[in-house]
Amino acid sequence: MATVERWTGREAKALRKAKRMSLEAFAAHLGVSERTLSTWELRGETIAIREVNQAALDTSLKASSPDVHERFVSLTGGYESVLPGQSPNGTHDLPQQQQERHPNDGKQMAFVDAGVYLSGAGNKPVWLPAFYIDIFPVTNSDYARFVAATGRQPPEHWPKGKCPDTLFDHPVTFVTWCDAASYASWAGKELPSSQQWEKAARGVKGNVYPWGNGATPAKCNARESGIGTTTPVSRFHSGVSPYGVYDMCGNTWEWCSTRSAASRYELKAGAFTSPFSRATPSSFNDASSTMLDDDTGFRCCIAGAALQALLKPRSA
Repeated sequence: MATVERWTGREAKALRKAKRMSLEAFAAHLGVSERTLSTWELRGETIAIREVNQAALDTSLKASSPDVHERFVSLTGGYESVLPGQSPNGTHDLPQQQQERHPNDGKQMAFVDAGVYLSGAGNKPVWLPAFYIDIFPVTNSDYARFVAATGRQPPEHWPKGKCPDTLFDHPVTFVTWCDAASYASWAGKELPSSQQWEKAARGVKGNVYPWGNGATPAKCNARESGIGTTTPVSRFHSGVSPYGVYDMCGNTWEWCSTRSAASRYELKAGAFTSPFSRATPSSFNDASSTMLDDDTGFRCCIAGAALQALLKPRSA
């Protein structure tokens, strides 16, 4: 099943065409006005659709027939925002997993069930309660909404405080631990502990890497790739974790909530600046909470019961 990281007018138009519905019929289907839908399609990927309408589009896509999914994937084949999921021949490009969209920041989150996983280089059994984790790191686009809503200082690499269009789908960088924690609080989430992060990356069977045990630098953006900068968060499809989580090796280091010493916190993932050998999810790294650099970002998590409570319809 295809999933959409973030809906814009471009993806909405593709879904309407895949369903072979008129503007009038599709607007009624989503519960929006025909004028609103026309505006989405006219503005394409430059328009940010409200979270409640993104949820309606998610629901519409999930309820669609296999034929509609096949047409949608065909129409959106070059879009970084669309993850193909199950292909027409029945094979899977992504692991099967439960996903939910957080109602506050609109990001897709993967469910990690309660239970034991093998932690650290020694594969020590550790039990963790259920939680959800962002499928993608927080992007510059995500962080721009946070900056606009709170007035927080934008990252220093944004020219004149504005995120360049070319970096919208790249992980945000030049953020301190406090910046990351503030975003998480604003979104109604928290930073993952290093153990939550590791389980989401390795699964429960002690995989060395998110994709298994093979040392394959081509599955991530590490120094050996030669890219030399961040990449779009959905680029490395073959490097996802057993829960379908992206960029758990390389691209950027990610802040965790686990304190390693006074004013220092753990980091996970490795980065485009670091060697592949440092990208194993069991590896340890930390930094001062005031550190910020071009290779450090973050993602968020939330307790399983907490997100389910947010998603549960309120009684009248």
